[in-house]
Amino acid sequence: MDFMDKAKNFVTDTVANIKKPEASITDVDLKDVGRDGISYLAVLSVFNPYGVSIPVGEIKYTLKSANRVIGSGTIPDPGSLKGNEKTVLEVEIKVAHSVLMSLMKDIGADWDIDYCLEIGIVVDLPVVGNFTIPLSHNGEMKLPNLKQMLW
Repeated sequence: MDFMDKAKNFVTDTVANIKKPEASITDVDLKDVGRDGISYLAVLSVFNPYGVSIPVGEIKYTLKSANRVIGSGTIPDPGSLKGNEKTVLEVEIKVAHSVLMSLMKDIGADWDIDYCLEIGIVVDLPVVGNFTIPLSHNGEMKLPNLKQMLW
């Protein structure tokens, strides 16, 4: 093994062992019912293992139900992660009424749908550069009833 191969291996091993922020989706709940559709709020908890703040470049999200995308988007520049702390980030997901109506066959008697929420938090790590923290959460989402939609 020549010098260049040893250098490449060293860099690869070093980058692989760098501390990285850890995140989880702690809650997904109905936020609002409006004329344009329904808003859900996903709450993320992110721990930054570094002593300094790390900027979050963007948050990308995709909400799926019945193997179809019902909501997606990007939140540019949502702030930064505090050093050696957990930071709570909120992701608002909007779903059009027309999309929910197309899912009627998946809606059960209890007025909920199964979903999969995929989120990518892009952070700017020292030395490494942009790094995406992938998150995924499956669950059941309550739809608003007629009373909630009218009030």
